Amino acid sequence: MKIVKLNNYFNSLNQKNQKIKLLKMWLTKPDIFKILKKHNVNFDLFVKKYALSIVNHFTNFDEKLILENIERVDDFVKYLKEHDILLVELFNICNGLKETFIEYFYEEDLFELQIVKEINYVYEKSFSNILNKYTQVNKKIENKLIRKDDIIDKFIIMTKYDLEGKVIDVSSAFCDISGYTKEEIIGKSFREIKHPDLDEDTLKDIEKSMQNGKTWHGEMKNKDKFDATYWVDATFTPVYDEKGNVLYIDSIRQDITTKKELEEQQSILIEQSKSAAIGEMISMIAHQWRQPLQAVSILIQKLPLTKMQDGNISDELLSQVVENVTSQLEYMSKTIDDFRDYFLPDKPKEKIFIKDLIEKTMDFLGFMLKNDGIKIETIIKDNISLEIYVNEIIQVFINIIKNARDILVEKSIKNSQIIIEAYKDNSFLNISIEDNAGGIPNKIINKVFEPYFSTKDNRNGTGLGLYMCKTIIEKQSLGSLSVENTDLGAKFIIKLPIS
Repeated sequence: MKIVKLNNYFNSLNQKNQKIKLLKMWLTKPDIFKILKKHNVNFDLFVKKYALSIVNHFTNFDEKLILENIERVDDFVKYLKEHDILLVELFNICNGLKETFIEYFYEEDLFELQIVKEINYVYEKSFSNILNKYTQVNKKIENKLIRKDDIIDKFIIMTKYDLEGKVIDVSSAFCDISGYTKEEIIGKSFREIKHPDLDEDTLKDIEKSMQNGKTWHGEMKNKDKFDATYWVDATFTPVYDEKGNVLYIDSIRQDITTKKELEEQQSILIEQSKSAAIGEMISMIAHQWRQPLQAVSILIQKLPLTKMQDGNISDELLSQVVENVTSQLEYMSKTIDDFRDYFLPDKPKEKIFIKDLIEKTMDFLGFMLKNDGIKIETIIKDNISLEIYVNEIIQVFINIIKNARDILVEKSIKNSQIIIEAYKDNSFLNISIEDNAGGIPNKIINKVFEPYFSTKDNRNGTGLGLYMCKTIIEKQSLGSLSVENTDLGAKFIIKLPIS
């Protein structure tokens, strides 16, 4: 059909005014306005960007243009689809535009049968085109959803439970990690597939959450079909119907087995490091006690010798010996207290000035270093207070200083010394510990923080000391630990956050 009357009319009049009038008549129809409001359509944006383009399109009554894939028609359809406009609602919107054209000509007193035929013809052709586009958009969305569902099924560990805790569906990813097929797992209860180590309190907490429609999140130890262990980070979430009733429980899980294995290895390393540290501490106690034990021995021997020479022991001498022995025993008792405090577990963070921290470290090492003839030079440029795990940081200092002492003794360095310097660097306090033993060979300096790497023989080194030092400084204290060679020797730099 040739569209003659409509073209003649719109080409002969001011189209701008006509379009504005048509637009108002169309969108103020109660049914149209209700649909747009129901789907939270931004009315101003819809008018300016989409509706006006459609009116422009359909007042140019060229059949080729109406049937072509015009971009503004595509945008119009996509926008409505994005707002979840239903197919019947799309029909009402388009039919409303057709009715608007008919009403417009009626108001203009131009109503005649041929115009109505032409309007119906344009509407049938254009709506068919719009419907086709809308269907294509639907198919694209459905294909995307299918692809997403496929990805979720393959890579997301999902389990769906009913309110009694029985499995009603699982993803392929769950089957892969658990070893069960869907047929084997569906119908099993939550308790049937749990790990024996899952404590009863946690189990009851999960079941209670599932029954009450509440979300539960936590780490879970699971067993697969073949009784092998795997770990997941799990979230149990209720899914509701439109009335707020719980339909089922979705459980989404992330495989954290590798993470838990690393944590277990870390725990083993920590325990090994603590055992090594205890051994070193016992050695230090022996060093610390050697001198006072010798002094007590000499004082006790003094009494019989004096009696042999003088024939008796004066009250003054006896009092002096008792006082001196008591003093030495108090020193030995203090040493035990210091070491006992050092090994107290789970002590909270404490505020301490760096000068006091270094002095506490020297309480453990001072006697040993003095015996070995090693000079300690302490340079405190900024005596700043830190909030830290004191015992752990002392452990780091002891490890580094004792390593320096060992190499100085091994190399028989003359005028051996260890320089400890503390200074502020922006928001960090830097503590450097430097020896004059000549440095670490370049081929191994990058390996010294690796677990089980040691330059000592098996009898004297576990290879865990510096690894644990780095763990304490960087993971527990959020600082950094590095090493470099200087003109004197090896220099370890500890950076601790001030606040």
